[in-house]
Amino acid sequence: MASQDVFGFIGGVLTTAAMVPQVVKLYQIKSAQEISLIFTLLLLAGMLFWLSYGILFHLFPVILWNAVGAALVATLVYAKLKYGRQG
Repeated sequence: MASQDVFGFIGGVLTTAAMVPQVVKLYQIKSAQEISLIFTLLLLAGMLFWLSYGILFHLFPVILWNAVGAALVATLVYAKLKYGRQG
């Protein structure tokens, strides 16, 4: 692994791990009213573009963490659609 990839792995771990508590809490409380659907969809689209970029340029840290991140954000979208309309 190239030394510059270390920065990609560390950045990816930190930004991806930051989403985990939100996803866990959302499923625990079964409420997503506070989550913006537009924000979540834009974040998912952005991560999918970063994933495509990583694939095109063979950037493993970008591929890995955006794939994991996109899966987490997809769970947020699902939860928003399932729990977001409760009142």
